[in-house]
Amino acid sequence: MCSIAGILFKNGKRSNLGLTTGEALTEMMDACRHRGPDSAGWALYKEPREGKLRLRFFVSRGAGQSEDVARIREGLMANGAAIVEEEAVGCTYGAVVEHEGDIQKFSYAMERVGKLVSVGSSLDLIKDVGQPYGLQKVYGIAQFNGSHAIGHTRLATETGVHPETAHPFWATGFADVATVHNGQITNYWIMRRRLERRGMEFRTENDTELIAVYLAYKMSQGVLLEDALRSSLDDLDGTFSYLVATKDSIGYAKDKLAAKPMVKYEDEDLIALASEEVALNRLFPGRALDTTEPAPLTCGLWSLGKKTEGAL
Repeated sequence: MCSIAGILFKNGKRSNLGLTTGEALTEMMDACRHRGPDSAGWALYKEPREGKLRLRFFVSRGAGQSEDVARIREGLMANGAAIVEEEAVGCTYGAVVEHEGDIQKFSYAMERVGKLVSVGSSLDLIKDVGQPYGLQKVYGIAQFNGSHAIGHTRLATETGVHPETAHPFWATGFADVATVHNGQITNYWIMRRRLERRGMEFRTENDTELIAVYLAYKMSQGVLLEDALRSSLDDLDGTFSYLVATKDSIGYAKDKLAAKPMVKYEDEDLIALASEEVALNRLFPGRALDTTEPAPLTCGLWSLGKKTEGAL
């Protein structure tokens, strides 16, 4: 089944939830852990730092981790990046670097050095095998208090249970774009080959990565994210509900069959979306919420300080 969740504070400020942004999203994910008990992940959008990029890699746990980190450090320096901050936690190594130049070329080069999880001025993508509460403690998710984030809990159906197969997925080669997805893209190989002919690269055979790369490629060609979301409803076949996040927005798209659930709550301060209403209730315990379910063949986009939502 899997579950998706996302939250954005419209003015960049947290309303009086009594929770950090990381805690709020984790509560939403935990409420739907019955839909995805195998792994969990968060795409967190932190304050951008001028002239710097955040990178996160998968590394070995325990024995072998120091060798992985040393190889990544060498690769960063060889590709013109100066390390400003770094940490190894869980099965990941994160670094903030100074880098000038083409991000796509840099990302593809670093993919050949290590298993790159994400790149962005804001994006920090963390995922692992396990359930939300436990992983939140390992990776310090509760300390995150940024403007927005998306998350996912996974039930493994087509691939094994590994950190690499957990969601969210980064748009390989593009900064600050991540997706979470419930469903299946049935024309995956057709769409992938079209993008590969345009120079795009993929690191998995997961259709959630395809959605991310598709949207990021569209935006790289000057297409607004709102329009890319709409075109995905025509271009992608299958049953799907997905969320996408960029450095300043969250969007969704839902296919014409609407077989994969999605519920949203919106007030003047925030927008929250999840696979089930029980996730939204975690944000406001004891309150009756005015929630809605997006209609089939619709998409929506909320940016900091701005909202666009519509249907074909």
